[in-house]
Amino acid sequence: MSEKAKLLPAIDTPADLKKLELNQLEQLCEELQDYIIEQTSINPGHLGSSLGAIELAVAIHYVFNTPDDKLVWDVGHQAYAHKILTGRREAFKQNRKYQGISGFPKMKESPYDAFGVGHSSTSISSILGMAMAADLTGNTGRNHIAVIGDGAMTGGMAFEGLNHAGSSNANILVILNDNGMAIEESVGALNSYFTQLTTSSAYNSFRGKIWRMFSGKNEKGSPIRRSIKTFQDWIKSGLIRSSNLFESLGFRYFGPINGHDVVSMVKVLQGLKNIKGPKLLHCVTVKGKGLEEAEKSQTLYHAPGRFDKETGKIIEVAFEPGKVEKYQQVFGETICELARKNKKIVGITPAMASGCSLDIMMKEFPDRAFDVGIAEQHAVTFSAGMATDGLIPFCNIYSSFLQRAYDQIIHDVALQNLHVIFCIDRGGLVGEDGATHHGAYDLAFLRCIPNMIVTSPLNEMDLRNLMFTASQTQLPFAIRYPRGEGVCNNWRNQPFEKYEIGKGLCLQKGNDIAILFIGHIGNTVIAVHNTLAKEDISIGVYDMRFLKPIDETLLHDVCSNYKTIITVENGTVIGGLGSTVSEFMSNNNYKNTLEILGIPDSFIEQGSVQELHKECGLDYDSILGKVRMLI
Repeated sequence: MSEKAKLLPAIDTPADLKKLELNQLEQLCEELQDYIIEQTSINPGHLGSSLGAIELAVAIHYVFNTPDDKLVWDVGHQAYAHKILTGRREAFKQNRKYQGISGFPKMKESPYDAFGVGHSSTSISSILGMAMAADLTGNTGRNHIAVIGDGAMTGGMAFEGLNHAGSSNANILVILNDNGMAIEESVGALNSYFTQLTTSSAYNSFRGKIWRMFSGKNEKGSPIRRSIKTFQDWIKSGLIRSSNLFESLGFRYFGPINGHDVVSMVKVLQGLKNIKGPKLLHCVTVKGKGLEEAEKSQTLYHAPGRFDKETGKIIEVAFEPGKVEKYQQVFGETICELARKNKKIVGITPAMASGCSLDIMMKEFPDRAFDVGIAEQHAVTFSAGMATDGLIPFCNIYSSFLQRAYDQIIHDVALQNLHVIFCIDRGGLVGEDGATHHGAYDLAFLRCIPNMIVTSPLNEMDLRNLMFTASQTQLPFAIRYPRGEGVCNNWRNQPFEKYEIGKGLCLQKGNDIAILFIGHIGNTVIAVHNTLAKEDISIGVYDMRFLKPIDETLLHDVCSNYKTIITVENGTVIGGLGSTVSEFMSNNNYKNTLEILGIPDSFIEQGSVQELHKECGLDYDSILGKVRMLI
């Protein structure tokens, strides 16, 4: 921690924060800013969003009585200051590390984390549930705060929560952290004045007295009361354009206000604390606030990796001749190559254009590539709609986010047998983002869907050819690949090959033991085979390539010629490749010994990919050890 820090070292809980004078909070925010920059410069994480929410975190914990008052962050990567203020200042040095703390709020990590929030747009529904539970249990004095921002308000679930909350009398405060990425900007000083007026105790007391004066008991009261309400609504709708939507949903709307003015934020929150019912406070913030480079390049500095804490400049990794590129680059360049040859090809992603590399297509074919925002369900059904008109949509969604669109995959795509191609990024263990972001379940939950083709490439050439093959079929098609680097650099400008659907490959015949794999994890299996071959130990190696339809001819051959079979997959052991082989053996009365290697039936926390593979027995040493044990 910086030697200049005078206040932060003494803050271990919000109770310590409340001991500060109001005029000390700005200095505390600066110290938090320095600490977050210092730590994320050497231990990479989500930088920009958390820098933009420091004053929000300080003001909320200063005013409200957390953890008795409930606070939910949405999306959770805004919450670094919250974590530091709630007893995890030293632990933050191990943020996102193996056996360290999570990069997102997590219920079992701290009582101050009221709800786990790795995915977006869940805060309003969860905080409403807590508020209604408080009413039912008689805890009517408890406050409930949801901070939603960084694009999370674009998710449909947020509006489902707003719709329900607005029709209730639940005591909730939704704080919209508008960093300019999703909601329009502030409309000026007049609105700030209006906010200060409407949150003051004097104003609300006066408003309540006038309201009661013209209550329903007075025969002239109702029309006068309606007139006052109409006049108020006319003023607010005229002066504060953003209020129309939220007030029409039953919320009292306040704002917009400067979310970086911590003293004003405290005063506003103190006023709102005494107003019951559903309320929404609109705060305008800057993503990356306090670090010039992060403010200028907000997308790049969302999660920039290592950077110089003084200048903010990202530390570039030196170019290595022959260094392999990421699967994401292969996808981005390949879809453009296919799109040049076929005008029916379009690309869709829900708010992950740069992460999945669809931004490459967006630059070359801006009219044929669509970022639909944080809206996975919409992305899938939007793709299905395009498919009904003969287009060929490549819908690229991170594996863990695809879970949110499961009904749409079944009902809108597979049931109607529409030609939607799912490019499922971040399949398998993804590393430091942890349990909320591991792509552990896609193989299993897609395999059970009728009409669905499910496949996973071994390398970059496989990904190219599977994308080409998918474009040549007429069925729902899922291609699942990992985050990060491939294994070879010879994929550019290579001719496409159409693969036979449901056909696996025998890479090496052997004796006694056969290893069957699917996807990139097969490269580890090949390395194990090569080591054993040097010792004159012969094992069979088979790339299944397709999980559905599975190559039954190949499975009959394997089961007939090997006593022991090992399956390897970077996915859950329940429902994936191992389960498929087990079901096949049972149905065909094979009695071979079967060992299933994969992600166990538990939630795997954060860490490097290498550390997590070792934990799950999917690293080179573990697989080699398993084979030696079975020889």
